Amino acid sequence: MIAGSCLLFSNISLGQTNDSISVSSDTIQNSQINQAELNEKNDTTATNPEKKSNPLLEAEVTYSAQDSTFFNKGKVYLFGNASVSYQDIQLTAHKIELDLDNNTAFAEGTVDSAGVEQGLPVFKDRSGEYTMRRMRYNFKTEKAIIEHVVTTQGEGFVVSERAKKNADNTYFLKDGRYTTCSNHDHPHYYIKMTKAKVIPGKKIITGPAYLVIEDVKIYPLMIPFAFVPTTSTYSSGFLMPSYGEESNRGFFLRDGGYYWAANDMFDLSITGDIYGNKSWGLRAASNYKKRYKYSGNFNIQRITNINSENGLPDYSKTNDFSITLSHRQDPKANPYSTLSASVNYSTSSFDKNNVGSIINPEVLAQNTKRSSISYSRQFPNSPFNMSVNALHSQNSRDTTISFTVPDLTLTMNRIYPLKRKNKVGSKEAWYETISMSYSGNFKNDIQTKESDLSFSRKSLTDDWRNGAKHSIPVSMNLKLLKYFTLTPNFNYNERWYFKSTNKEWDEDLQEIVYKDTIQGFNRVYDYNFGVSTSTKIYTFFRPSKVIFGDKIEALRHVMTPSVSFSYRPDFADEKYGYYDSFEYYDEDLGKTVVHEYSLYENSIYGVPGSGESGSMSFSLANSLEMKVKSEKDSTGFKKVKILESLNLSSSYNFLAEEFNLSNIILNGRTKVFGTNLSFGANFDPYALDTSSTTSGVLIVDRINTFEWNSQNRLARLQTANLSFGFGFGSENFKKDKDKNEEGDINNNAGIPENNDPFNNNNNQDPQQPPTNNNTEPLEVGQDGYAKFDIPWNVSFNYNMRLIPDEFDAANMAYKHKLTADISMNGSISLTKKWDLNLSTGYNLEEGEISHTNLRVNRNLHCWNMSFNISPFGLYKSFFFSIAINSSLLRDLKYDKRSHARDNPNWL
Repeated sequence: MIAGSCLLFSNISLGQTNDSISVSSDTIQNSQINQAELNEKNDTTATNPEKKSNPLLEAEVTYSAQDSTFFNKGKVYLFGNASVSYQDIQLTAHKIELDLDNNTAFAEGTVDSAGVEQGLPVFKDRSGEYTMRRMRYNFKTEKAIIEHVVTTQGEGFVVSERAKKNADNTYFLKDGRYTTCSNHDHPHYYIKMTKAKVIPGKKIITGPAYLVIEDVKIYPLMIPFAFVPTTSTYSSGFLMPSYGEESNRGFFLRDGGYYWAANDMFDLSITGDIYGNKSWGLRAASNYKKRYKYSGNFNIQRITNINSENGLPDYSKTNDFSITLSHRQDPKANPYSTLSASVNYSTSSFDKNNVGSIINPEVLAQNTKRSSISYSRQFPNSPFNMSVNALHSQNSRDTTISFTVPDLTLTMNRIYPLKRKNKVGSKEAWYETISMSYSGNFKNDIQTKESDLSFSRKSLTDDWRNGAKHSIPVSMNLKLLKYFTLTPNFNYNERWYFKSTNKEWDEDLQEIVYKDTIQGFNRVYDYNFGVSTSTKIYTFFRPSKVIFGDKIEALRHVMTPSVSFSYRPDFADEKYGYYDSFEYYDEDLGKTVVHEYSLYENSIYGVPGSGESGSMSFSLANSLEMKVKSEKDSTGFKKVKILESLNLSSSYNFLAEEFNLSNIILNGRTKVFGTNLSFGANFDPYALDTSSTTSGVLIVDRINTFEWNSQNRLARLQTANLSFGFGFGSENFKKDKDKNEEGDINNNAGIPENNDPFNNNNNQDPQQPPTNNNTEPLEVGQDGYAKFDIPWNVSFNYNMRLIPDEFDAANMAYKHKLTADISMNGSISLTKKWDLNLSTGYNLEEGEISHTNLRVNRNLHCWNMSFNISPFGLYKSFFFSIAINSSLLRDLKYDKRSHARDNPNWL
């Protein structure tokens, strides 16, 4: 390495000569850069004599070269990884010539024996880094003439065969190319700029330009001028709309508007749609973030859709609204309080009329939307916590909607008021285990149809429900007979309601109606107390090694029985004043009926139970595991769960007048061949009977007789459910294949590589892996052949439900109707650039295929092509798009789509 430095003067001359200099000089003289043009444009001394009197540069010029350095007549020739630095300018190349008299530098690369250019000049300054084929630079004027320059501007690359650099770091180009394709030397597409001006880091301004795709000039896509921002920071600007046509709504301009980059913390975009039949849409979207404080986004949409023509039978007009909002507080912002929001609200018809949902089965399957805005506060050095919530839920199928504003909760963590603070030398007394906590809640909510929702004062008084509830549970833990845990408990609940209702029998309507609503404060309380106990029972079984071999070490069955007793007074007693009753004559039944009701039966927290209750609840939980030998585990054994859980529960009320035994609930879960399987069932232990009314209508009643005594069966099945899902793919088979190949590899040890007598490919370098048509290296297997890996996966989900249907008088039970859904999702990557995705399903009850969507995606390097199709059903449609991946040129695309509204049976 040879390095040096000098202060350049315009009148310096050195007398050292070298034979290789003349060769370099010839190369310079024969270069494609016009020396006369350079002198005319860059030599300021001819036009500015004042500069001639001060030829000294402002700083030192340093240079170095790896191979050699030669001096001759005021010139310095640098060869091999040459570098020249001046102030904040750095120039590197294979060969650099410094002209000390004219304060200029000439740089170029070289061509190796294979014809590959190496050591191309790289120029760095304040504006960025530029790669070129040749360059002549003037240190004093800071101007340059460049041949074949390549630079990165924003998300794209600018390439020009000839360019001029000015002192203000602007570049003038001739026959330039702008592309976002990383293969900038031979891009898949580019914008041909006949003349252009580049202001690095800010913008590109071009004259006449046209699009070139795969070296084919698309002259129809020619523009007289263009402006391309290349700043790395956000900037405001207009958003160009996309255009197209729908058979129902006509021609359209969509997603046009304005983007406002307010600052680094906040932005806002306003976009709109307009259609030929006067349908229109307006959107506002924003992202915001304040470091270490909060972040979020919101999207508000208002769309009016018009179908057909006014006055025609199929004319319709819908006004759809949607708002999605997400707000997250940084955990570092405040350790004691948190504010978060997740809002997803829209009119029930919005998803159906929204173009994006047509090809998105997940949105179509989303019948329920929920929102929440939550603020929580912890009080330091205190057991109290507080939270305030606003909740929303809606069902798009039946248009029901519910709002809870606000939902205020104050809680106190469990405390032990009798526990000694300084316990020394004695065991914990029984009374020290007594604990208590508190929970207070206030709610104001409504459940109604979307069309009936109102926030008026009258609606808030009549339709909205509100109240407060206080709960104080007290309990203690005791050890009983070493293996049992005994837990006595007492629970007190108090509700505050601000209105009550009266009911009566309407003789004209022959039905029960609400008489009036009484406004006022009402205190409604109840309490109960009880005791519970539980334990665990372990059972081990060692299977016969003669039958099962020595692989299975043992089976373990764990049972967890639990029993609880509770007592609750009859809060329908007159002394509490929570219930009322009246008599009426029912003509259908032909008798007088006493109707008992609660004054608060429609209240938000319910009512205390009627009837004295002294019940025993019992449950039995089971799990089954197997212990097998395993060489992979360090203990030599591993546990395999055969049955993760199988639970049975019910209760018996000793003080009830009838139906003492409640329904029997069975549920469980397990794994079968790696698939999670869950199931459940509900059994009624009481029998059914039938009776006829005076009008001849058959009535099925539940009677106080056990099924065992009536039908000789333990219980009657009410409902049942079963669900499971499983998935598999190439990774599963790859693991098995790798295991099999391990033995093959060991067996083939010592066999020399490239010993295939059929391999006559003499052009393939044995040190290099084979390549595909895209010049990408392929993975080579142990046998020397290229591995062709096609990733794929498939998943299935099955949900089955049995629900009561028609009554079977012969068996005195309801027949059951099976409702089941099967859904399937799959994807496959035929190559690294081809992706196929399919989602579909089948409804066994309806006997028809559910919404099906097929998506094909092709990565075209700097382009992307996608095709989505829903081939049948209500949402039959397709969408085709080919677009540039870069967000900067997102409008340079082609879309073709159909809409589900184009179907004859859309509405």
